[in-house]
Amino acid sequence: MIVYYVYILEVVAKNGRIMYYTGYTNNLYRRWHEHRNGTGAKFCRGKKHIELKYFESYQNRKEAMRRELEIKSFSKQQKNELIKSITNDIN
Repeated sequence: MIVYYVYILEVVAKNGRIMYYTGYTNNLYRRWHEHRNGTGAKFCRGKKHIELKYFESYQNRKEAMRRELEIKSFSKQQKNELIKSITNDIN
């Protein structure tokens, strides 16, 4: 069975500005490395720092794509709260 992931990367530009990139994939480890090596999304190329901050797993691509679009519509504050929610679950 293939598992799909929706993820949020924290991307720091050369000027220090913090931004978030949201995507989906069926291989989270490979995709994260693609972003870090400059072979992923254009948005992440040439950035100072890229860190995986959040992910969710889904059993089918359609659900993952739906959730990706939902998260992309979130404000930066809502994304911060989503990321913080998993940090709070661990503590």
